[in-house]
Amino acid sequence: MPKVVVSLLTEEQEFQRMQAADARSAAARLGLDVDVVFAENNAVLQIQQLFQRVHAPPDERPAALVVESVAGDGLERVARNAARAEIGWVLLNWSLAYLEALRKDHPGILMSSVAADEEEIGRIQARQLRALLPAGGHVVCVQGPADTPAAQGRMRGLEAGIQGSGIEVRSSLHGDWTEAGGERVISQWLRLKTSEAFRPEAIVCQNDAMAVGARRAVRAVRKEWTEVPHLGCDGLPDGGRKLVEVGELAATVIKPTTTGRAVELVAAALGGSPAPPNLVLHSTPWPPEEELVKRRNDAR
Repeated sequence: MPKVVVSLLTEEQEFQRMQAADARSAAARLGLDVDVVFAENNAVLQIQQLFQRVHAPPDERPAALVVESVAGDGLERVARNAARAEIGWVLLNWSLAYLEALRKDHPGILMSSVAADEEEIGRIQARQLRALLPAGGHVVCVQGPADTPAAQGRMRGLEAGIQGSGIEVRSSLHGDWTEAGGERVISQWLRLKTSEAFRPEAIVCQNDAMAVGARRAVRAVRKEWTEVPHLGCDGLPDGGRKLVEVGELAATVIKPTTTGRAVELVAAALGGSPAPPNLVLHSTPWPPEEELVKRRNDAR
């Protein structure tokens, strides 16, 4: 069976485990051999893992690499080496300009991306904040790594969505998509003198894992802020959605997994289908905004 290597960020994060399961399920359905590797959120390790596959003997090379990049540059150098080795490349969760150049230089090789609409995720979180804070207020935002398109896109969407609402992001912090990272940056912020100047009306995090960590930090350092609503993103059935149902999070965003669609692109390309354009998948709020308003009113 043709082999596909799927390179993901970290096995510690639930959404990444869901990405792995999605890839394996699609590969089994399509008759492909999938090898999932995790980079432990380490860009250097990820590059080493990928170059090992790219520079393997020809009969041991994968048909394609499906990659969620740790680094913000999207691993352009690795992608170019893969193309020269006639290995397909599907970038997960963002699309970068170099892909178009590679498509032109290597028209017979799959070069594509599958991504969620990150700005739309930010706009959904903005609508959730508007539903929770109709009178406006100050919020703290915990973003992902500053150099990643996912974090940048979600922040652009959030900032655009709260314009004119009276909602203001007073502090913006950067975690690493993990619970430990969310807990660390909020704990550090809470120990600053500047954090004593105001009590936020909400803490909005760019994924559910950081939201869980942020909430744990608040409980440890500012017990009087226990009722401050926390918002997340990823919305897995046993993760963010369950946390919303039990009241640990006020809201989340259900983000679609992208690896299954990426593996489908590889199978189609191996079957002779023309290389597809970049694919953008859409997310949904949880709970629905009208339910969020109802819960807010019932809590009063």
